[in-house]
Amino acid sequence: MADPRFYQTVGPFELARLAEIADARLADGADSSRRFVGVAPLAAAGPDDVSFLDNTRYRGDFQASSAGACVVTPGEAEHAPAGMALLLADKPYRAYSRIAAAFHPRPEPTGTVEAGAHIDPTATVGAGTDVAAGASIGANARIGARCRIAANAVIGPAVEIGDDCEVGGNAVLTHCLIGARVTVHAGVVVGSRGFGFDMSDFPFLDVPQLGRVIVEEDVEIGANSTIDRGAGPDTVIGAGSKLDNLVQIGHNVRLGRGCVLVAQSGIAGSAVLEDFVAVGAKGGIAGHITVGRGAQIAGKSGVLRDVPAGARMAGSPAMPARDFFRLVGIWQRLLKAKGKTDE
Repeated sequence: MADPRFYQTVGPFELARLAEIADARLADGADSSRRFVGVAPLAAAGPDDVSFLDNTRYRGDFQASSAGACVVTPGEAEHAPAGMALLLADKPYRAYSRIAAAFHPRPEPTGTVEAGAHIDPTATVGAGTDVAAGASIGANARIGARCRIAANAVIGPAVEIGDDCEVGGNAVLTHCLIGARVTVHAGVVVGSRGFGFDMSDFPFLDVPQLGRVIVEEDVEIGANSTIDRGAGPDTVIGAGSKLDNLVQIGHNVRLGRGCVLVAQSGIAGSAVLEDFVAVGAKGGIAGHITVGRGAQIAGKSGVLRDVPAGARMAGSPAMPARDFFRLVGIWQRLLKAKGKTDE
């Protein structure tokens, strides 16, 4: 189903090979030599496609699907339509992602530096790295091997980028050290000056922002997101974290490993998010507070004080999600009662 104008496609693959790739096992009766040419959603898949079922709300689509093969949990196998080959996995979505990547691998960089790219003579660019037209790499910058620097991206002086990274078009990176296998999407700004100034008199006086941004390995930064450099201590984005589009990270913020920040969320200066914190869309975290490991912040919540590890918070100001939804229930009952008295 992937448009070949935009996505490379390889294959076909035999079912046995797909099981190996997905770390899944074949259900009884599946023809291990049957060949498949691609992946597709349940409702659109045909006999030569592989699909998946991860959410039971789509069980009806699964039962009606024409997919030739499907990745499912063992417990869903009994609902499969006749003739469908099953790949059994405890985490179907994860297994499917490996299969999809096998059919549609990302093209390897070729080490091409296009005409119109500017690379300072003192900069270092690793073997196999692509640099597109209009990109600028500043003095003493260091770019790792097998990276992709897209058109009009700006890599500032002394910036360091690890191996196997991607920097999208029009992204701007300054005052930062980037680990390996980091993806920076189009329009991202990393390392701009933090929002720090003295307001004791007018005109306000800017305070020099003398820190850096440290982005650890395997991080993804969504399009048009911004990460300010620290005022003195560094701003840190922990390994494996995922930032959606239009996320704002203030100066001195520290994200632990595996944090997930959904679109338009914002983290104010000097806040600390410990490992595996998740913040929903438009969630806001006040400055100088700590959100404990594994906490979950619902979309549009406003967090004004420390959050304990593992807590689930909702509302603005944020409170334990259970309390918030009890309040919502009370409000709804009051509104319903008021409506009856107004009749």
